[in-house]
Amino acid sequence: MVIDVILQVAIFVILALTLLFTQNIPQKLFSKLRLFRRRSQLKAKRHFVIAAQLLSEATSAEDARRAEAEADRAIALDPTDAASHILKALALELQGFRTSALASLDTALSPLAVRTLTDAERTDALLKRAALADGIAG
Repeated sequence: MVIDVILQVAIFVILALTLLFTQNIPQKLFSKLRLFRRRSQLKAKRHFVIAAQLLSEATSAEDARRAEAEADRAIALDPTDAASHILKALALELQGFRTSALASLDTALSPLAVRTLTDAERTDALLKRAALADGIAG
């Protein structure tokens, strides 16, 4: 009796899984999840580009503050992107906050975020960090 029930449940599960896979339902779910993740990454990149434009045109501390705010929005959407942390550090340095800029660069060079940088970008970030640390110490 118990074996019959277990066998019927197993057959039902196999039939349900077969139906799901023939209708491509798992693939559709995974693609929707990827699309959701991609949307937040696209929004983060949009905020990063706006921050980079604001920083490149910055002539005052107020412009740098707006660039920092956009970089913060990009960081909030994708905290593992090191480029946003570096951009925030540049905006903070332009405002005169060297220790905060150094902390932001340290975050960009952390093991979680440093994977998103190429070797050349990592070298540039390390050189910028060294210059900031030397400016604070000296």
